[in-house]
Amino acid sequence: MPKTRSKPHPNISQVMIMDGQNNFPISWLNKQGYCEYSIYLENVKGIQLQPTLDMVIGTKEHARLETDFKKDAEPATFEEMLEASKTAEILSRELPVTSVHFGIRGYIDEIWMTPDEFIIIDDKPGSRAFVSSIHQVQGYCLAFKDTIRSFQDMIGGERRITAALRERGTNNIFWSSYFDNKAEEDIINLINRVQNLITGREDFIPTQNPRKCRSCRFKRKCDKKALPGSI
Repeated sequence: MPKTRSKPHPNISQVMIMDGQNNFPISWLNKQGYCEYSIYLENVKGIQLQPTLDMVIGTKEHARLETDFKKDAEPATFEEMLEASKTAEILSRELPVTSVHFGIRGYIDEIWMTPDEFIIIDDKPGSRAFVSSIHQVQGYCLAFKDTIRSFQDMIGGERRITAALRERGTNNIFWSSYFDNKAEEDIINLINRVQNLITGREDFIPTQNPRKCRSCRFKRKCDKKALPGSI
């Protein structure tokens, strides 16, 4: 497999240029659904803020789960996991996925590989399936599906992909859905939207929901805040 040529975008933080294609973090799909103007403030305008308490707690919880997982996990390559999952259930955490074709990358919180399907899980604080959260886990599904295309012979037939959201720190999977053709088409359209934001073909649109503005960590720096009563 040829090595991907990669370099940072000259003007937008967190964006990499891979083989001439802009590549952004899959977590942006969540931010885009909340308020895509926050992406502009942080990554284009370059406003730097301290992480929120929720962000700190989330980072610590991810680290704890990863540490606990590694205590009993057996090291294996991606190819070895795919091969073993043809006859057994394999679990992995913090699995890196990159799609140069679609221009997205990220880490899957947890994935279950079984002989019948791949279940891709994204951990969230709380148990409400926000559309933005669904977009993020569907982005991981797309990147994973693109990643395994070159391993199709090893996989041994088509396996369905399921997207799932789980309440952080629990076993409560509160939303799940097959990653079908409609979901794939919708998330590709959204990714194309973000790619157009990066290239300047489209403008970053701020939320019109004042409730989102009140809880946004960029509210003191934002020049596009929604006014009370606007929704």
